[in-house]
Amino acid sequence: MGGIGDALLLVSLCGLCTFLTGISLSAIATNGAMKGGGPYYLIGRALGPEVGVSIGLCFFLGNAVAGALYVLGAVETFLKALPSAGIFTAGVTGLSLESFKDNWSSDYKNTNSAGIPDAEGNVHWNFHALVGLFFPAVTGIMAGSNRSASLEDTQRSIPIGTLAATLTTTGLYLVSVLLFGAVATRDKLLTDRLLTATIAWPFPAIVHIGIILSTLGAALQSLTGAPRLLAAISNDDILPVLNYFKVAEGSEPYMATLFTAFICMGCVIIGNLDLITPTVTMFFLLCYSGVNLSCFLLDLLDAPSWRPRWKFHHWSFSLLGASLCIVIMFLISWSFTVVSLALASLIYYYVSIKGKAGDWGDGFKSAYFQLALRSLRSLGANQVHPKNWYPIPLIFCRPWGKLPENVPCHPKLADFANCMKKKGRGMSIFINILDGDYHERAEDAKAACKQLDTYINYKNCEGVAEIVVAPNMSEGFRGVVQTMGLGNLKPNIVVMRYPEIWRRENLKEIPGRFVGIINDCIVANKAVVIVKGLDEWPNEYQRQYGTIDLYWIVRDGGLMLLLSQLLLTKESFESCKIQVFCIAEEDTDAEGLKADVKKFLYDLRMQAEVFVIAIKSWDVQPENGSQPDESKEAFTAAQQRVADYLAEIKETAKKEGTPLMADGKPVIVNEQLVEKFLYTTLKLNSTILRYSRMAAVVLVSLPPPPVSHPAYCYMEYMDLLVDNLPRLLMVRGYRRDVVTLFT
Repeated sequence: MGGIGDALLLVSLCGLCTFLTGISLSAIATNGAMKGGGPYYLIGRALGPEVGVSIGLCFFLGNAVAGALYVLGAVETFLKALPSAGIFTAGVTGLSLESFKDNWSSDYKNTNSAGIPDAEGNVHWNFHALVGLFFPAVTGIMAGSNRSASLEDTQRSIPIGTLAATLTTTGLYLVSVLLFGAVATRDKLLTDRLLTATIAWPFPAIVHIGIILSTLGAALQSLTGAPRLLAAISNDDILPVLNYFKVAEGSEPYMATLFTAFICMGCVIIGNLDLITPTVTMFFLLCYSGVNLSCFLLDLLDAPSWRPRWKFHHWSFSLLGASLCIVIMFLISWSFTVVSLALASLIYYYVSIKGKAGDWGDGFKSAYFQLALRSLRSLGANQVHPKNWYPIPLIFCRPWGKLPENVPCHPKLADFANCMKKKGRGMSIFINILDGDYHERAEDAKAACKQLDTYINYKNCEGVAEIVVAPNMSEGFRGVVQTMGLGNLKPNIVVMRYPEIWRRENLKEIPGRFVGIINDCIVANKAVVIVKGLDEWPNEYQRQYGTIDLYWIVRDGGLMLLLSQLLLTKESFESCKIQVFCIAEEDTDAEGLKADVKKFLYDLRMQAEVFVIAIKSWDVQPENGSQPDESKEAFTAAQQRVADYLAEIKETAKKEGTPLMADGKPVIVNEQLVEKFLYTTLKLNSTILRYSRMAAVVLVSLPPPPVSHPAYCYMEYMDLLVDNLPRLLMVRGYRRDVVTLFT
């Protein structure tokens, strides 16, 4: 029907597809030792277990169905040979130029179910349909790789054998097209389905026997290659459901063979050769696409481990081969293509959910690595624009070192870290610091990192675990805050829980460590978020109601506003509303300030209710009755503790004849200034208790540690600030805007 012209194009197209695939196959097969499994082994090691199993199982089905195709071909030849073997008709012209000219152009017709031209037939033929019919004739190129475990030298046998066979058969097919087009009329070619036998010398039975033996041999090849492919997939232990087909090395895959035979018999029962061939073609083309894409990816990435012995390859050849496979699939039938791709996608999805991770490296990991490097270089080291700013929190898991040994991180820290990401996107770095010598504790660090990584995965938090060994916590953190991350992918927010245990357990080293961490973050230009009441922080299933209250005291680049918006994107806080409290001096234009803040929030696309709270000058003592009783009690207690502490360090300095020392360094104590800070903190705490006692969460600006003040005094200020507040975030921004007014 296609004529000599279309037939030559058809053979050339299919031959080019298999030749390019053979080149890709040769390159991958010679890049190291190759075990059983043929194309599955190659694709799985190049593109990962999910792609390997999905394409491998489709290729297994293709081989199993191909067995039925060859059996039906043998039966059809046998049935046609018996009644009419050896009969010549007037349609055979011998080698004739006239026949060659008549048969050059195409003449597509309808046929009946027997394949005979019939104007009323329900099967319409065109070039696309002929591609689907003919392509199984070029699907033998994987025969060698399917039996790769039986080959003595795969790196030599597969390239030479596959490419030699491809070139030889393609040449024979082209010669056959020319000869058949010259020896018979078109009517004879269309009606005599065994013309080869008709014109055979000395008698047709030779061709009949040859066709039957070759088709049965091809069927046996499919019925031996397909089970080994299935056994290889099973032996990789990716899918537990395939464990029934596992075999010991060197043993025969009996269960896989029985399963393959069952599939083959089911297709034989269908009995329609023309219905089976497009199905076989799709599965083979899908496999060839996988081989070509594997070689393309490996060639393009050119990882150090990519050193194939076969040198005659290039990524452009592989890309052309893969594209040709996809084009041929859609040429044959877009519906069959969609079905085969959908089946492969379903298997891929199933493997990604139920399958186990393979213990081999694949090209996608290398691609991710290259992509990450290029993305990192493109980000550069310049300041990130607020439109592109993402929080990258550094989660300090155990800064106070008071969790059980088998708990790598506070259970609620990962929940809070997820609250800082929009729809879970973004990266968190979970850090723990081990005290001691690195050489002595290196193995401890590895075990702790594995434990922390398991915890992160359990909490479904996108992040990485890092363990640092340092002489002490302070030195370790100072090193981390300087070096952690690359370029603009360095962490920009340090997150830790508030040390509520320090006074309860009399941990005198904590104030110095706490102040040191905050000062290190300020010097390194990192934002700080300190969570008080972490034990009560809600998980994703605990819905909160009420308000998210912001006490906006200093300009922080909009970080506090952004955090409140990120909280609203979580199910636990989505029912809350935001309230912004602006703290101002008594003589401030409250209405003007309120209008300015409202306009600012409107431009930022943030909905919030704004309040302006005027407070007397910070250095004026509070009047009696202006604070809640619990605040006054806490203030009095703090005042007494600070006085005792100052008296103690003064006495020590007097005895030793040294300057006033605290935390191992000289300090200057202005007692009037200390009183001022205590009063300031008391007023802020009282204000928060008055307006936000029932809030779901309160955010307040974190004051920096005063210069030259003892760390103990700063901890007293902080304790007074957080007193009686169940859930509080203390936020300190950095010298960058994280929100923008502009699109």
